[in-house]
Amino acid sequence: MNAAVKGTPKEPGSADARRDRWSAHRAARRGEFVKAALRVLDQQGPDLTMDAVAAEAGVTKPVLYRYFADKTALVAALGEYGTEVLFARLMPAIAADLPALSRVRGAVGAYFEVIDENPNLYWLIARHTAGEIPTETDPFQRNKELIADALTALFGDYLRHYSLDSGGAEPWAQGITGLVQSTAEWWLHRRSMSRVHVVEYTTKLIYAALAGVLPERALDEELELGTSRFAQSMQYPPEGTRPAPPSLKLVSGE
Repeated sequence: MNAAVKGTPKEPGSADARRDRWSAHRAARRGEFVKAALRVLDQQGPDLTMDAVAAEAGVTKPVLYRYFADKTALVAALGEYGTEVLFARLMPAIAADLPALSRVRGAVGAYFEVIDENPNLYWLIARHTAGEIPTETDPFQRNKELIADALTALFGDYLRHYSLDSGGAEPWAQGITGLVQSTAEWWLHRRSMSRVHVVEYTTKLIYAALAGVLPERALDEELELGTSRFAQSMQYPPEGTRPAPPSLKLVSGE
């Protein structure tokens, strides 16, 4: 019988087994180098160099280049790491079973929390990827698109539920994504107020936009500390996969 038949265990010395071991080894080594790069960022700031990463990892630069063709490839891997960290906190906050004001505050707070904990990583990705990485694989641009997609679905559901035109959900989501990003970058530069205060100011700006279009009865519902009308359990998917925009379903039974 052909040993390559699907479902047949691979022989320990087979080409497939050796290839799998090499792939696992390569992935592990890349992970080690990403961790070394993160330590360098913490110690030295966002001006990352391959020399510093190699030294931190205890290898020569030629060894590092076997796993990352150039600095752009390493920054892309760091971007994937940053995406995992951001979406692990942000998506559950967006999908939380809470009234609108509490949900906005949670999502804005999650975003600021992540960049506050990883400012050098944020600046490295924001500065290095601009114009150097194709848009379709640029982690900075991809994150903006995914956040805007999630907000578009959320705002669309709110507007439709209250019998309002949902056509504005997408430009609204794009605008709010840009608002939060620009405010976060200003705050990282200036640090002229606490994170708690900048989150609260940003939350009120976003909620004011929501309050401007929702009917008065809806505002009473969405400000109370009760169960929101919209919720969905979301978990950020495994590394390397693109999450589908959330479809936040009605849970009020109406």
